[in-house]
Order: sequence, then C-alpha cells, then structure tokens
Amino acid sequence: MSAPHTHPPTSASVFAQRFSATRRGARLARLLSALQLVDWGCPRGTDDHDAVTVVVAELAANAVLHGRVPGRDFALLLRYDDGLGLIRIEVSDTHPARPSRIGSSPTDSAPTGPAPDEEHGRGLLLVDALADRWGVRDRLGPGKTVWAERALSARAGRPAHGPPDQQSWPRHRPSAGSA
Repeated sequence: MSAPHTHPPTSASVFAQRFSATRRGARLARLLSALQLVDWGCPRGTDDHDAVTVVVAELAANAVLHGRVPGRDFALLLRYDDGLGLIRIEVSDTHPARPSRIGSSPTDSAPTGPAPDEEHGRGLLLVDALADRWGVRDRLGPGKTVWAERALSARAGRPAHGPPDQQSWPRHRPSAGSA
C-alpha cells in the first residue's frame, strides 16, 4: 500500500544547453530561454516571461563576467514543473568563487548593493527581487551552480510543445514593390 500524494502529479519540462563564456553566449542563453518560455506557454510581455528572462540574462552575464575560466563554457538549465507552476533556472560555471549573499550585517541574507555611483553590481539585486528564492551550490566537478526559482502567477494555458500562440507570431506586411 502506498502513501497518499500530498501534491498533484507533476510533469517537468527541461531545457539544457552549454554556451561559450562570452557576451555572445550570454545573449544566446537569454534569447533561447525567452523562446523556450513561449514554447511552454508563457507568452512574451507577461510579468513571468520578462522576470524569468531577466534572471537568465543576469545569471548568464555573471557566469561570463565573474565565472569565466578560459576554455570553459557555462551551462544553462531551465526546468518548468507544470503541476507546481514553477520555473527553476540554473547557471553553472567552472570558476570556484561564489557570489556573495551577505548584506550589511551578518543576519542580512540579501545581496550587498553597490555604491550609488557604481555602474555595475546590481545583477543579484535584480535576481533577488524577481525570483521567489535563489542560491548557490557546489557542482560535481569544478565550479558552482547559481539557481533561482519563480512560481508563475498564471499557469500556462496550453500544453508544452503545443501550437504557438498566434498573437505572438510576427506580422508580415508586403513591401510596396511586391505583388
């Protein structure tokens, strides 16, 4: 006899890809993540789509700027659990340094913000604001994985790998010279 389930059965969809640790690789990670979210039924322009895309962009940029080891790529994993309505983002690199989660006091777990006149250093503040939770863990082999989770405010309206939402299709307008 098995124990009763406390959560509804879930189905997880996964997108995993390695990228070169370059600005181009970080951009490609963001673009492919945005497309994958649409494929999973999270339309462009929604708060959830935009928030997850920004989190991917920030974590990928950090992997390139701070986690780069020459000759090594970074890895992106997106997992969508449609039963829980949860997206998990994982970005792994081979650099041993971990991002700081220490704030201004030992009991503060929020990331430390940059000085007001600094141009950089706000990426993890964005991740902290847009994700429900995030953290860092060691990975098998060298380096670490920075992860973030966001519960979607509205579940996707269609099954994964279903037909695309027609409203998100680009509109073709013939040029004046075409028939």
